[in-house]
Amino acid sequence: MSSTSTQTAKHIVQELGQTDIVRRALEFFAEHAEEITEEHIGICSIPAPPFGEQERAHYLCERLRADGLAEAAIDEEGNCIALRKGRSLTPLLAVTAHLDTVFPPETDSTVRTEGSRLLAPGVSDDGCGLAALMALNRALQSERITTEGSLLFVGTVGEEGEGNLRGVRHLFSGGQWAKQISAFLSLDGPGVDRITNAALASRRYRVRFAGRGGHSWGDFGTANPVHAIGRAIARLISYPAPRDPRTTFNVGRIEGGAGVNVIPQEAGMDVDLRSASSAELLRLDAFFRRAVCEAADDENRSSRRGGLPLEADLQLIGDRPGGETSPTSLIVEIAAEATRSLGNTPIMDQASTDSNIPISLGIPAITLGAGGTSGNSHTLDEWYDPRGRELGLQRVLLVMLGMVGLGKE
Repeated sequence: MSSTSTQTAKHIVQELGQTDIVRRALEFFAEHAEEITEEHIGICSIPAPPFGEQERAHYLCERLRADGLAEAAIDEEGNCIALRKGRSLTPLLAVTAHLDTVFPPETDSTVRTEGSRLLAPGVSDDGCGLAALMALNRALQSERITTEGSLLFVGTVGEEGEGNLRGVRHLFSGGQWAKQISAFLSLDGPGVDRITNAALASRRYRVRFAGRGGHSWGDFGTANPVHAIGRAIARLISYPAPRDPRTTFNVGRIEGGAGVNVIPQEAGMDVDLRSASSAELLRLDAFFRRAVCEAADDENRSSRRGGLPLEADLQLIGDRPGGETSPTSLIVEIAAEATRSLGNTPIMDQASTDSNIPISLGIPAITLGAGGTSGNSHTLDEWYDPRGRELGLQRVLLVMLGMVGLGKE
């Protein structure tokens, strides 16, 4: 990080912190903490399963319109988009949070409270990010803050699982603002110190083995799709995943079979592969695809009945690009200085978020936490504690204003 650019970021954050109108906006989050939490509960109580985010998207648009962004609307992919125009359209900073959760449609989304904690599936990931979008807009509107550049608030669809970042992909490919976004800020989960400037690459597969099936006794020896799944998993877990660069694999779902005494006709699994290194991810990917083919071959060779061989189908259902926003990029430096100004130490981080897409396109992008703390993410016991939320929101507001600038009188 160059001393000149660091001093520029430091000056930007210091100047913002010394401006009366900004100080009042920063105070908004603590003064309205209970209202923000009520908004948080409201949006999290609306189910948003994969490919089923419509109701939550409409709710977010309604709230943004009620708080002054009259043209908030749903785009062709299902994203909620609202422009807060400054004196100029550029620079245009996209500020986003994802609408979807990892949970199926039948999941109970009712938010419960235990002490200071909110408990519900998706309440942290990314309920707190969506609550932050609403709170940040309200803070700006409450002080009638004018900016030089403009802010594009976006609730994205498809960040989780099989969504494969479809919302943000559309934002940067076929959406109205595709060629106009100057920088990108994603709000995902809690926290006040991490700055995710590196995009974690991943590949996700759906594997299906199919055969003729039969009776467990009468057709014993027929190639068994479930046995093939077992062979493939055994091969995968034998992979010597390095700790550096960190590389992971996970079998997240398996299915198949009709009964305990039935040789199934098909079985499948969903697999997630990740690595901090693109080269290592390619090695793991090649190993896994080979493991699937060898599992089918071994199961067919072990068959004592002959007949049609077991078939394997490998479908890529997710491909997230990696990359990095340079630590010397203005958005990273402003985020670091804003973190320090609030008494915390910035921690550079790598993760798989909506920021993966703009980072891969060379657009300055980071992901920040929205304050507070959480636990048990991606489980039915997920919780979020809003205590300290104001610090996260203050940091985000400083980054936003630092990137687009206060309007000059």
